[in-house]
Amino acid sequence: MPEDLNDALASLRPLLLDLESLVRAVAAGRRRGSEPVPSRVELRPVDLAAGRRLQAVLTVANSAPLTRNVTGDEAGRLVDEMLAEPFGNWHVETLDEVRQLRVTKKGQAQVHVARTSRRDVLRRTGHDRVRQRLLDPGDPLFDALGADADKRRQVDAFLRLLAPVAARAAARPIRAGRPLHVADLGCGNAYLTFAAHRYLLQQVGEAGVRTVGVDVRPDMVARNTELAERLGLTGLEFVVGEIAGTDPGPGDLDVVLALHACDTATDDALAVAVTRRAPVVLAAPCCHHDVQRQLAARKAEGQGPPPPYGALTRHPILRERFADVLTDAVRAGILRLAGYRVDVVEFVDSRHTPRNALIRAEWTGARPDDVLRAEYDDLVTAWGIRPRLADLIGKAASL
Repeated sequence: MPEDLNDALASLRPLLLDLESLVRAVAAGRRRGSEPVPSRVELRPVDLAAGRRLQAVLTVANSAPLTRNVTGDEAGRLVDEMLAEPFGNWHVETLDEVRQLRVTKKGQAQVHVARTSRRDVLRRTGHDRVRQRLLDPGDPLFDALGADADKRRQVDAFLRLLAPVAARAAARPIRAGRPLHVADLGCGNAYLTFAAHRYLLQQVGEAGVRTVGVDVRPDMVARNTELAERLGLTGLEFVVGEIAGTDPGPGDLDVVLALHACDTATDDALAVAVTRRAPVVLAAPCCHHDVQRQLAARKAEGQGPPPPYGALTRHPILRERFADVLTDAVRAGILRLAGYRVDVVEFVDSRHTPRNALIRAEWTGARPDDVLRAEYDDLVTAWGIRPRLADLIGKAASL
């Protein structure tokens, strides 16, 4: 049965502003003879460091989607603005119902309400709400990057590792009033650079984010620059250069990323982070040839591994895998000696890549104790290796 349109839209307002019950709402389409300014808007609750907010992603023709995170009176004004737009359809999903509103040719409302069992499901599974992706899987960013479903899951996994440490970096009093400064060293095709920049823009508010991606390949930098401009991502730029010889910009670095930089390029990126005393470092190492070469050279010279660990490097495939573990263990140890708290976690599921370890470090300034220093010294001495990162930042880490 058709209803008065104004009354039907008014009934949506409390549903859209109830952030404990709202799951998702989408407005799209147009009414006869009218055109809404955003062609589509999606509303959903999000939990940020500052608390729960109503997130609105507005799609406007020929421009990148605009994301706003609002609360209180600002949320009320935003909802009123969207309800006043001449959308042809509203789809509102809460924990208790799904409400669909369609505007007829005569300007009336056809409303269908279906009860759901979403609340019961959530209660049984012990969760407060359905797990939300940190970036909307429908974000045009993913289409522009050619990201399939697996890639989108990888982005979400990465952002969940970045989110808590980046929030603490953004909250430091020393950063007040300036953009969050992010450097991705050895960014490659930069799909995680784009995702991190988009996500962080949603989190830090008016101060904004400045992200610099550095890569040695001019064609890749040109491609990334063009894509950033096409998506309207302000504050994101790409420069050509070697990691060790490129300055990612003046001032403090807040977050340093090094995702699958090859071999000792990861060490170069970690050295930049340590010498600039970046509060947050996320490094997903790629190949580890340097330590592999050192182990192979010692074996050729008749200087095998310390007993009783000969079996670890006897076979080439095991020597290669052990060198990966040894390299990252040493890197983590050096970062601890340099004043960082470090954990090594799974980056992406091993089905996607065997190079799935991620070193996540936060600057604390803590002085290393004698036990930690002795542990590192004993490890590199026993295996007879000289890590490149130690050469790069030996003084900073008192090595």
